[in-house]
Amino acid sequence: MEQLFKVSSNPHVRDKVTTHSIMLDVILALVPATLVGFYCFGLPAVITTVLSIATCVIAEYAWQHFMGKTVTIGDFSALLTGLLLALNLPAGCSWYIPVLGGLFAIIVVKQVFGGLGQNFMNPALGARCFLLLSFTGKMTTFISPCTYDGVTMATPLGVLKEGGYEALTQAFTVKQMFIGTIPGTIGEVSAIALILGGAYLVWKKVISIRIPAAYIITFAVCILLFGGHGLDLNFLAMHLFGGGLMLGSIFMATDYVTSPITDNGKLVFGCCAGLLTAIFRLFGSGAEGVSYAIIISNLLVPLIEKYTMPTAFGMAKKGGK
Repeated sequence: MEQLFKVSSNPHVRDKVTTHSIMLDVILALVPATLVGFYCFGLPAVITTVLSIATCVIAEYAWQHFMGKTVTIGDFSALLTGLLLALNLPAGCSWYIPVLGGLFAIIVVKQVFGGLGQNFMNPALGARCFLLLSFTGKMTTFISPCTYDGVTMATPLGVLKEGGYEALTQAFTVKQMFIGTIPGTIGEVSAIALILGGAYLVWKKVISIRIPAAYIITFAVCILLFGGHGLDLNFLAMHLFGGGLMLGSIFMATDYVTSPITDNGKLVFGCCAGLLTAIFRLFGSGAEGVSYAIIISNLLVPLIEKYTMPTAFGMAKKGGK
């Protein structure tokens, strides 16, 4: 008699979602911010982005080919890493900055630890921190947006750190920060473009809103309580839109590999990152703090998951009956 059913052990999961489709969705979500960066900073931004993406893709192919591993550049993860790294770099930086960053992200942070799914921190963020420590001057020099004349100027957060709130309000407006006509890295300048991309990812169910929401809310509360300007919403908006908070909370902190898998863990992770970002910005020596905050939170993920993992059905909680 012909067998009509295939019997196998559970779970039985059927889903069209693949690594390829997830990476493609994130890349599509980053298109608005990328195009705004190209518009604001012109050809230097395009060159930096191309170099970063090409380095990451070539580095992943070369490593896997010569190490005798399956080549996986077709899953778009290396392309996404290159794009995220580029969006975290200043336009017009020296050509070797995205090249060295791409090599570090793919080989040191990703492949040495076993490839996709094994890295303990976001490769693009790891590369950005490596570049910040190695080339501080070049990584903190930003060209003026929409001028294409190579003139450099301080970012909003840089102005705030050096000259205070009054100097910031004289140099920039919240509208400029929200739209993107401010100096900064290629991908962080336009808050509206990043928010639109994040909304697309939430709609497609690629990311959960828990991490970005917990991150931004915790950060906002800390700024209002300890920023020294009370309930000044204009001051808060400038902090929210004037740096890498939107890029980090929406696209970097939500990385599948380096963020918790539990719902409660996502909230705890977002709160940790938001708290650390506020501490670095308000009390640290630098103007920004998103990258270091997310990486430190990445290191806490095993501990967060340990205490937020739900008890399996039918199993008693530890210490319970």
